[in-house]
Amino acid sequence: MIRPILDPDFLPAVYFNRDFLKNAKRPFSIAVEREDGLVYRRDTFLGEDPAENCRYAERLIKTILWCAGGWKVMLAGDHAVYEYIRSAYTKDGLRAFDVDFWSTTYERPFEVEERAFAEMPESRVRPLAIGRNLDGCRVGFDAGGSDIKVAAVVDGKTVWAEEIVWLPKLAEDISYHREHIRAAILKAAEHMPSFDAVGVSTAGVLVANRAMVSHLFLKVPKDTQGDACKNVYVDVLNGLGVPYAVANDGDVAALAASMAMDVNGVLGIAMGTSQAGGYVDANGNVTGWHNELAFVPVDYNPDSPVDEWSGDYGCGVKYFSQDAVIRLAPKAGITLDESLTLAEKLTAVQEILKTGHEGAKDIFRTIGTYFGYAIANYADFYDISYLQISGRVTSGLGGDLIIEEAKRVLREEFPTLAEQIQFILPDEMDRRVGQAVAAASLPATV
Repeated sequence: MIRPILDPDFLPAVYFNRDFLKNAKRPFSIAVEREDGLVYRRDTFLGEDPAENCRYAERLIKTILWCAGGWKVMLAGDHAVYEYIRSAYTKDGLRAFDVDFWSTTYERPFEVEERAFAEMPESRVRPLAIGRNLDGCRVGFDAGGSDIKVAAVVDGKTVWAEEIVWLPKLAEDISYHREHIRAAILKAAEHMPSFDAVGVSTAGVLVANRAMVSHLFLKVPKDTQGDACKNVYVDVLNGLGVPYAVANDGDVAALAASMAMDVNGVLGIAMGTSQAGGYVDANGNVTGWHNELAFVPVDYNPDSPVDEWSGDYGCGVKYFSQDAVIRLAPKAGITLDESLTLAEKLTAVQEILKTGHEGAKDIFRTIGTYFGYAIANYADFYDISYLQISGRVTSGLGGDLIIEEAKRVLREEFPTLAEQIQFILPDEMDRRVGQAVAAASLPATV
Protein backbone atom coordinates (compact mmCIF):
# COMPACT_ATOMS: atom_id res chain seq x y z
CA MET A 1 0.00 0.00 0.00
CA ILE A 2 1.11 3.55 -0.75
CA ARG A 3 0.83 5.57 2.46
CA PRO A 4 -0.33 9.19 2.20
CA ILE A 5 2.66 11.36 3.14
CA LEU A 6 0.78 13.33 5.80
CA ASP A 7 -1.66 10.60 6.94
CA PRO A 8 0.03 7.22 7.47
CA ASP A 9 -3.00 5.82 9.36
CA PHE A 10 -5.28 6.12 6.32
CA LEU A 11 -7.20 2.86 5.76
CA PRO A 12 -8.69 2.82 2.25
CA ALA A 13 -12.23 1.51 1.97
CA VAL A 14 -11.27 -0.60 -1.03
CA TYR A 15 -8.49 -2.32 0.95
CA PHE A 16 -10.65 -3.08 3.96
CA ASN A 17 -13.46 -4.47 1.81
CA ARG A 18 -11.23 -6.68 -0.31
CA ASP A 19 -9.31 -8.01 2.70
CA PHE A 20 -12.57 -8.73 4.52
CA LEU A 21 -14.02 -10.64 1.58
CA LYS A 22 -10.99 -12.93 1.28
CA ASN A 23 -12.24 -14.93 4.29
CA ALA A 24 -15.97 -14.23 4.03
CA LYS A 25 -17.99 -17.27 2.95
CA ARG A 26 -21.54 -16.80 4.26
CA PRO A 27 -23.96 -15.26 1.73
CA PHE A 28 -25.44 -11.88 2.65
CA SER A 29 -27.72 -9.69 0.57
CA ILE A 30 -28.50 -5.97 0.66
CA ALA A 31 -31.26 -4.25 -1.31
CA VAL A 32 -31.99 -0.52 -1.10
CA GLU A 33 -35.25 0.85 -2.51
CA ARG A 34 -35.75 4.41 -3.70
CA GLU A 35 -38.56 6.16 -5.61
CA ASP A 36 -41.01 4.24 -7.82
CA GLY A 37 -39.83 0.85 -6.60
CA LEU A 38 -36.33 1.24 -8.08
CA VAL A 39 -33.85 -1.02 -6.29
CA TYR A 40 -30.09 -1.33 -5.92
CA ARG A 41 -29.21 -4.88 -4.86
CA ARG A 42 -25.77 -6.16 -3.85
CA ASP A 43 -25.06 -9.78 -2.98
CA THR A 44 -21.96 -10.25 -0.89
CA PHE A 45 -20.57 -12.39 1.95
CA LEU A 46 -19.91 -12.23 5.68
CA GLY A 47 -17.25 -13.84 7.87
CA GLU A 48 -17.27 -15.32 11.36
CA ASP A 49 -16.41 -12.22 13.44
CA PRO A 50 -19.70 -10.52 14.43
CA ALA A 51 -18.11 -7.11 15.04
CA GLU A 52 -16.28 -7.10 11.72
CA ASN A 53 -19.44 -8.26 9.94
CA CYS A 54 -21.34 -5.30 11.37
CA ARG A 55 -18.57 -2.90 10.46
CA TYR A 56 -18.35 -4.17 6.88
CA ALA A 57 -22.12 -4.17 6.35
CA GLU A 58 -22.65 -0.75 7.92
CA ARG A 59 -19.99 0.94 5.76
CA LEU A 60 -21.25 -0.84 2.62
CA ILE A 61 -24.88 0.15 3.25
CA LYS A 62 -23.77 3.73 3.93
CA THR A 63 -21.94 3.78 0.59
CA ILE A 64 -24.92 2.39 -1.33
CA LEU A 65 -27.27 4.94 0.22
CA TRP A 66 -25.11 7.92 -0.64
CA CYS A 67 -24.36 6.70 -4.15
CA ALA A 68 -27.84 5.54 -5.16
CA GLY A 69 -30.18 7.02 -2.54
CA GLY A 70 -33.00 5.19 -0.83
CA TRP A 71 -35.64 5.09 1.88
CA LYS A 72 -35.75 1.35 2.64
CA VAL A 73 -32.91 -1.08 3.41
CA MET A 74 -33.65 -4.81 3.11
CA LEU A 75 -31.22 -7.40 4.48
CA ALA A 76 -30.96 -11.18 4.27
CA GLY A 77 -28.45 -13.62 5.72
CA ASP A 78 -27.54 -12.52 9.26
CA HIS A 79 -29.94 -11.54 12.04
CA ALA A 80 -27.26 -9.92 14.23
CA VAL A 81 -26.20 -7.62 11.39
CA TYR A 82 -29.83 -6.78 10.71
CA GLU A 83 -30.35 -5.83 14.38
CA TYR A 84 -27.23 -3.65 14.31
CA ILE A 85 -28.29 -1.82 11.14
CA ARG A 86 -31.88 -1.43 12.33
CA SER A 87 -30.63 0.15 15.56
CA ALA A 88 -28.19 2.44 13.72
CA TYR A 89 -30.80 3.74 11.27
CA THR A 90 -33.24 5.37 13.67
CA LYS A 91 -33.93 9.01 14.54
CA ASP A 92 -31.73 8.64 17.63
CA GLY A 93 -29.30 6.05 16.29
CA LEU A 94 -25.76 6.11 14.94
CA ARG A 95 -27.01 7.15 11.49
CA ALA A 96 -29.69 9.62 12.57
CA PHE A 97 -28.40 12.16 10.04
CA ASP A 98 -28.84 9.69 7.19
CA VAL A 99 -32.34 8.79 8.37
CA ASP A 100 -33.39 12.45 8.46
CA PHE A 101 -31.79 13.22 5.09
CA TRP A 102 -33.35 10.36 3.14
CA SER A 103 -36.71 10.63 4.91
CA THR A 104 -36.80 14.27 3.84
CA THR A 105 -35.74 13.42 0.30
CA TYR A 106 -38.40 10.76 -0.25
CA GLU A 107 -41.03 12.20 2.07
CA ARG A 108 -41.61 8.93 3.89
CA PRO A 109 -40.23 7.16 7.00
CA PHE A 110 -36.90 5.37 6.68
CA GLU A 111 -37.20 1.60 7.07
CA VAL A 112 -34.89 -1.37 7.69
CA GLU A 113 -36.35 -4.83 7.05
CA GLU A 114 -35.08 -8.39 7.48
CA ARG A 115 -36.10 -10.81 4.76
CA ALA A 116 -35.43 -14.32 3.55
CA PHE A 117 -33.19 -14.57 0.50
CA ALA A 118 -36.16 -15.66 -1.60
CA GLU A 119 -38.01 -12.46 -0.64
CA MET A 120 -35.23 -10.07 -1.62
CA PRO A 121 -36.12 -7.89 -4.63
CA GLU A 122 -33.94 -7.92 -7.71
CA SER A 123 -32.23 -4.77 -8.93
CA ARG A 124 -34.57 -2.49 -10.82
CA VAL A 125 -33.14 0.40 -12.79
CA ARG A 126 -34.51 3.15 -15.00
CA PRO A 127 -31.72 4.86 -16.95
CA LEU A 128 -32.80 8.22 -18.35
CA ALA A 129 -31.45 10.10 -21.34
CA ILE A 130 -30.16 13.47 -20.26
CA GLY A 131 -29.58 16.61 -22.27
CA ARG A 132 -27.78 16.79 -25.62
CA ASN A 133 -30.66 18.82 -27.11
CA LEU A 134 -29.13 21.87 -28.76
CA ASP A 135 -31.78 23.12 -31.19
CA GLY A 136 -33.55 26.44 -30.72
CA CYS A 137 -33.06 29.32 -28.30
CA ARG A 138 -32.38 28.05 -24.80
CA VAL A 139 -31.34 29.37 -21.41
CA GLY A 140 -28.80 27.48 -19.32
CA PHE A 141 -28.91 28.25 -15.59
CA ASP A 142 -26.43 26.99 -12.97
CA ALA A 143 -27.12 27.76 -9.29
CA GLY A 144 -24.11 27.65 -7.00
CA GLY A 145 -23.61 28.68 -3.40
CA SER A 146 -22.11 32.08 -4.21
CA ASP A 147 -23.08 32.88 -7.80
CA ILE A 148 -25.52 32.10 -10.56
CA LYS A 149 -24.10 31.31 -13.98
CA VAL A 150 -26.62 31.93 -16.71
CA ALA A 151 -26.25 31.74 -20.50
CA ALA A 152 -28.27 32.33 -23.66
CA VAL A 153 -27.63 29.45 -26.06
CA VAL A 154 -28.77 29.48 -29.68
CA ASP A 155 -28.42 26.20 -31.61
CA GLY A 156 -25.68 25.05 -29.27
CA LYS A 157 -23.66 28.28 -29.25
CA THR A 158 -23.42 30.60 -26.25
CA VAL A 159 -24.39 34.09 -27.44
CA TRP A 160 -24.38 35.71 -23.99
CA ALA A 161 -23.34 34.65 -20.49
CA GLU A 162 -22.97 36.23 -17.09
CA GLU A 163 -22.10 35.35 -13.48
CA ILE A 164 -24.50 36.95 -11.00
CA VAL A 165 -23.53 37.18 -7.34
CA TRP A 166 -26.16 35.98 -4.87
CA LEU A 167 -26.21 34.84 -1.24
CA PRO A 168 -28.71 31.97 -1.11
CA LYS A 169 -27.29 30.37 2.02
CA LEU A 170 -27.91 33.55 4.03
CA ALA A 171 -31.47 34.23 2.84
CA GLU A 172 -34.23 33.29 5.28
CA ASP A 173 -37.15 33.77 2.88
CA ILE A 174 -37.55 31.55 -0.18
CA SER A 175 -38.89 34.54 -2.11
CA TYR A 176 -35.25 35.70 -2.36
CA HIS A 177 -34.38 32.53 -4.29
CA ARG A 178 -37.47 32.69 -6.48
CA GLU A 179 -36.86 36.29 -7.48
CA HIS A 180 -33.18 35.76 -8.33
CA ILE A 181 -33.83 32.58 -10.31
CA ARG A 182 -36.60 34.17 -12.35
CA ALA A 183 -34.72 37.42 -12.96
CA ALA A 184 -31.54 35.66 -14.14
CA ILE A 185 -33.41 33.41 -16.58
CA LEU A 186 -35.42 36.28 -18.05
CA LYS A 187 -32.26 38.39 -18.38
CA ALA A 188 -30.65 35.66 -20.50
CA ALA A 189 -33.80 35.25 -22.58
CA GLU A 190 -33.61 38.92 -23.59
CA HIS A 191 -30.49 38.12 -25.62
CA MET A 192 -32.21 35.66 -28.00
CA PRO A 193 -34.76 36.10 -30.79
CA SER A 194 -37.10 33.68 -29.01
CA PHE A 195 -37.27 31.75 -25.72
CA ASP A 196 -37.83 28.07 -26.38
CA ALA A 197 -36.62 26.18 -23.29
CA VAL A 198 -34.66 26.46 -20.04
CA GLY A 199 -32.43 23.95 -18.29
CA VAL A 200 -31.36 24.28 -14.66
CA SER A 201 -28.27 22.85 -13.00
CA THR A 202 -28.39 23.11 -9.22
CA ALA A 203 -26.76 21.92 -6.04
CA GLY A 204 -28.97 19.55 -4.08
CA VAL A 205 -30.82 16.25 -4.20
CA LEU A 206 -33.54 16.27 -6.85
CA VAL A 207 -36.60 14.11 -7.41
CA ALA A 208 -38.88 14.95 -10.37
CA ASN A 209 -37.42 18.48 -10.76
CA ARG A 210 -37.98 19.17 -7.04
CA ALA A 211 -35.06 20.19 -4.82
CA MET A 212 -35.74 17.83 -1.92
CA VAL A 213 -32.59 18.75 0.04
CA SER A 214 -30.16 21.56 -0.78
CA HIS A 215 -27.66 23.67 1.14
CA LEU A 216 -28.85 26.62 -0.97
CA PHE A 217 -31.80 26.84 1.43
CA LEU A 218 -29.72 26.54 4.57
CA LYS A 219 -31.35 29.45 6.45
CA VAL A 220 -34.92 28.97 5.17
CA PRO A 221 -37.10 27.51 7.98
CA LYS A 222 -38.13 23.94 7.18
CA ASP A 223 -41.26 24.01 9.29
CA THR A 224 -42.84 26.99 7.51
CA GLN A 225 -41.23 27.10 4.05
CA GLY A 226 -40.01 23.55 3.49
CA ASP A 227 -42.44 22.77 0.68
CA ALA A 228 -41.68 26.10 -0.98
CA CYS A 229 -37.98 25.19 -1.01
CA LYS A 230 -38.64 21.83 -2.62
CA ASN A 231 -40.88 23.41 -5.27
CA VAL A 232 -38.88 26.57 -5.94
CA TYR A 233 -37.72 25.59 -9.43
CA VAL A 234 -41.04 24.04 -10.42
CA ASP A 235 -42.92 27.13 -9.25
CA VAL A 236 -40.68 29.53 -11.17
CA LEU A 237 -40.34 27.46 -14.32
CA ASN A 238 -44.04 26.63 -14.61
CA GLY A 239 -44.68 30.36 -14.83
CA LEU A 240 -42.37 30.83 -17.82
CA GLY A 241 -44.47 28.84 -20.28
CA VAL A 242 -41.59 26.93 -21.95
CA PRO A 243 -40.28 23.35 -21.64
CA TYR A 244 -37.85 22.90 -18.76
CA ALA A 245 -35.76 20.36 -16.89
CA VAL A 246 -33.81 20.48 -13.62
CA ALA A 247 -30.79 18.31 -12.84
CA ASN A 248 -28.14 17.98 -10.15
CA ASP A 249 -25.06 20.08 -10.92
CA GLY A 250 -22.80 17.04 -10.60
CA ASP A 251 -24.70 15.16 -13.28
CA VAL A 252 -24.68 18.25 -15.51
CA ALA A 253 -20.90 18.57 -15.09
CA ALA A 254 -20.50 14.92 -16.11
CA LEU A 255 -22.85 15.55 -19.04
CA ALA A 256 -20.77 18.55 -20.12
CA ALA A 257 -17.64 16.39 -20.16
CA SER A 258 -19.49 13.66 -22.06
CA MET A 259 -20.71 16.16 -24.65
CA ALA A 260 -17.36 17.92 -24.97
CA MET A 261 -15.30 14.78 -25.48
CA ASP A 262 -18.01 12.70 -27.17
CA VAL A 263 -17.54 9.91 -24.61
CA ASN A 264 -19.68 8.07 -22.04
CA GLY A 265 -19.07 6.28 -18.75
CA VAL A 266 -18.08 9.59 -17.11
CA LEU A 267 -17.80 10.04 -13.35
CA GLY A 268 -17.47 13.71 -12.43
CA ILE A 269 -15.84 14.78 -9.16
CA ALA A 270 -15.76 18.39 -7.95
CA MET A 271 -13.50 19.31 -5.03
CA GLY A 272 -14.54 22.69 -3.65
CA THR A 273 -16.46 23.80 -0.57
CA SER A 274 -17.58 20.18 -0.36
CA GLN A 275 -17.23 17.16 -2.64
CA ALA A 276 -19.78 16.80 -5.43
CA GLY A 277 -20.33 13.93 -7.83
CA GLY A 278 -22.20 13.16 -11.02
CA TYR A 279 -22.35 10.25 -13.44
CA VAL A 280 -23.26 9.54 -17.05
CA ASP A 281 -23.36 5.80 -17.79
CA ALA A 282 -21.88 3.85 -20.68
CA ASN A 283 -24.96 4.59 -22.80
CA GLY A 284 -24.93 8.32 -22.10
CA ASN A 285 -27.79 8.18 -19.59
CA VAL A 286 -28.12 9.13 -15.95
CA THR A 287 -28.99 6.34 -13.55
CA GLY A 288 -31.32 8.23 -11.22
CA TRP A 289 -28.72 7.82 -8.47
CA HIS A 290 -27.98 10.82 -6.26
CA ASN A 291 -24.17 10.49 -6.26
CA GLU A 292 -23.72 12.37 -2.97
CA LEU A 293 -20.10 11.29 -2.70
CA ALA A 294 -19.31 13.77 0.08
CA PHE A 295 -20.86 11.28 2.50
CA VAL A 296 -19.42 8.07 1.01
CA PRO A 297 -16.81 6.57 3.38
CA VAL A 298 -13.31 6.51 1.89
CA ASP A 299 -11.27 5.96 5.08
CA TYR A 300 -12.18 3.07 7.38
CA ASN A 301 -9.84 4.17 10.16
CA PRO A 302 -12.30 4.77 13.05
CA ASP A 303 -10.05 7.58 14.32
CA SER A 304 -10.21 9.45 11.02
CA PRO A 305 -11.72 12.96 10.77
CA VAL A 306 -15.41 13.38 11.58
CA ASP A 307 -17.65 15.48 9.36
CA GLU A 308 -19.40 18.10 11.49
CA TRP A 309 -22.69 17.92 9.59
CA SER A 310 -23.27 14.17 9.35
CA GLY A 311 -21.33 13.19 12.48
CA ASP A 312 -19.67 10.33 10.59
CA TYR A 313 -15.98 9.54 10.16
CA GLY A 314 -13.83 9.02 7.09
CA CYS A 315 -16.27 10.47 4.54
CA GLY A 316 -15.22 12.08 1.27
CA VAL A 317 -16.01 15.66 2.28
CA LYS A 318 -13.02 15.63 4.65
CA TYR A 319 -10.68 14.27 1.96
CA PHE A 320 -11.72 15.95 -1.29
CA SER A 321 -12.65 19.53 -0.42
CA GLN A 322 -11.10 22.67 1.03
CA ASP A 323 -11.54 21.02 4.45
CA ALA A 324 -8.85 18.48 3.50
CA VAL A 325 -6.35 21.19 2.58
CA ILE A 326 -6.99 23.09 5.81
CA ARG A 327 -6.90 19.92 7.93
CA LEU A 328 -3.55 18.83 6.50
CA ALA A 329 -1.89 22.26 6.64
CA PRO A 330 -0.55 21.96 10.25
CA LYS A 331 0.92 18.54 9.43
CA ALA A 332 2.74 20.20 6.55
CA GLY A 333 4.22 22.88 8.80
CA ILE A 334 1.83 25.59 7.62
CA THR A 335 0.05 27.84 10.13
CA LEU A 336 -3.06 29.60 8.84
CA ASP A 337 -4.60 32.77 10.21
CA GLU A 338 -7.74 31.70 12.08
CA SER A 339 -9.50 34.93 11.14
CA LEU A 340 -9.57 33.85 7.48
CA THR A 341 -12.63 32.20 5.98
CA LEU A 342 -12.31 28.60 4.79
CA ALA A 343 -12.06 29.74 1.18
CA GLU A 344 -9.37 32.27 2.11
CA LYS A 345 -7.39 29.56 3.93
CA LEU A 346 -7.46 27.41 0.80
CA THR A 347 -6.21 30.37 -1.24
CA ALA A 348 -3.46 31.01 1.31
CA VAL A 349 -2.18 27.44 1.00
CA GLN A 350 -2.33 27.65 -2.81
CA GLU A 351 -0.28 30.85 -2.69
CA ILE A 352 2.31 29.15 -0.46
CA LEU A 353 2.38 26.26 -2.94
CA LYS A 354 3.40 28.67 -5.71
CA THR A 355 6.63 29.41 -3.79
CA GLY A 356 7.70 25.78 -4.04
CA HIS A 357 7.03 24.98 -0.36
CA GLU A 358 7.52 21.20 0.01
CA GLY A 359 5.00 20.93 2.83
CA ALA A 360 2.33 22.53 0.64
CA LYS A 361 3.19 20.06 -2.13
CA ASP A 362 2.76 17.21 0.36
CA ILE A 363 -0.78 18.39 1.15
CA PHE A 364 -1.88 17.92 -2.44
CA ARG A 365 0.14 14.72 -2.88
CA THR A 366 -1.65 13.33 0.20
CA ILE A 367 -5.04 14.23 -1.30
CA GLY A 368 -3.91 12.56 -4.51
CA THR A 369 -3.10 9.34 -2.64
CA TYR A 370 -6.50 9.45 -0.99
CA PHE A 371 -8.06 10.00 -4.40
CA GLY A 372 -6.34 7.09 -6.09
CA TYR A 373 -7.74 4.65 -3.55
CA ALA A 374 -11.15 6.35 -3.58
CA ILE A 375 -11.33 5.95 -7.37
CA ALA A 376 -10.75 2.21 -6.97
CA ASN A 377 -13.57 2.12 -4.42
CA TYR A 378 -15.93 4.11 -6.66
CA ALA A 379 -15.13 1.67 -9.47
CA ASP A 380 -16.81 -1.07 -7.42
CA PHE A 381 -20.08 0.87 -7.81
CA TYR A 382 -19.70 2.78 -11.09
CA ASP A 383 -18.55 1.66 -14.54
CA ILE A 384 -15.92 4.36 -15.09
CA SER A 385 -14.17 4.99 -18.38
CA TYR A 386 -13.53 8.70 -17.86
CA LEU A 387 -12.98 10.74 -14.71
CA GLN A 388 -13.77 14.46 -14.92
CA ILE A 389 -12.02 16.51 -12.22
CA SER A 390 -12.94 20.07 -11.25
CA GLY A 391 -13.27 22.43 -8.29
CA ARG A 392 -11.14 25.09 -6.59
CA VAL A 393 -8.99 22.54 -4.76
CA THR A 394 -7.81 21.17 -8.12
CA SER A 395 -6.81 24.52 -9.63
CA GLY A 396 -3.20 25.27 -10.49
CA LEU A 397 -0.24 23.18 -9.36
CA GLY A 398 -2.26 21.55 -6.57
CA GLY A 399 -4.54 19.90 -9.11
CA ASP A 400 -1.56 18.63 -11.09
CA LEU A 401 -0.10 17.07 -7.94
CA ILE A 402 -3.43 15.46 -7.00
CA ILE A 403 -3.88 13.90 -10.42
CA GLU A 404 -0.25 12.81 -10.71
CA GLU A 405 -0.39 11.01 -7.36
CA ALA A 406 -3.82 9.47 -8.01
CA LYS A 407 -2.54 8.07 -11.31
CA ARG A 408 0.50 6.63 -9.52
CA VAL A 409 -1.73 4.82 -7.02
CA LEU A 410 -3.79 3.38 -9.85
CA ARG A 411 -0.71 2.30 -11.85
CA GLU A 412 0.98 0.59 -8.91
CA GLU A 413 -2.02 -0.76 -7.00
CA PHE A 414 -4.82 -1.14 -9.59
CA PRO A 415 -3.18 -1.48 -13.01
CA THR A 416 -6.36 -2.65 -14.74
CA LEU A 417 -8.16 0.52 -13.65
CA ALA A 418 -5.14 2.61 -14.65
CA GLU A 419 -5.53 1.36 -18.21
CA GLN A 420 -9.34 1.64 -18.17
CA ILE A 421 -9.83 5.16 -16.77
CA GLN A 422 -8.83 8.36 -18.54
CA PHE A 423 -8.81 11.73 -16.78
CA ILE A 424 -10.65 14.72 -18.27
CA LEU A 425 -9.46 18.13 -17.15
CA PRO A 426 -11.80 21.14 -16.95
CA ASP A 427 -9.86 23.40 -19.33
CA GLU A 428 -10.09 20.86 -22.10
CA MET A 429 -13.82 20.42 -21.55
CA ASP A 430 -14.68 24.10 -21.14
CA ARG A 431 -12.96 25.03 -24.38
CA ARG A 432 -15.53 22.96 -26.26
CA VAL A 433 -18.76 22.58 -24.27
CA GLY A 434 -19.26 24.38 -20.96
CA GLN A 435 -21.68 23.54 -18.16
CA ALA A 436 -24.06 26.33 -19.22
CA VAL A 437 -24.52 24.74 -22.64
CA ALA A 438 -25.00 21.33 -21.02
CA ALA A 439 -27.66 22.78 -18.69
CA ALA A 440 -29.41 24.48 -21.60
CA SER A 441 -29.52 21.13 -23.42
CA LEU A 442 -31.50 19.41 -20.63
CA PRO A 443 -35.10 19.94 -21.85
CA ALA A 444 -36.36 17.72 -24.66
CA THR A 445 -36.08 18.95 -28.22
CA VAL A 446 -38.23 22.03 -28.71
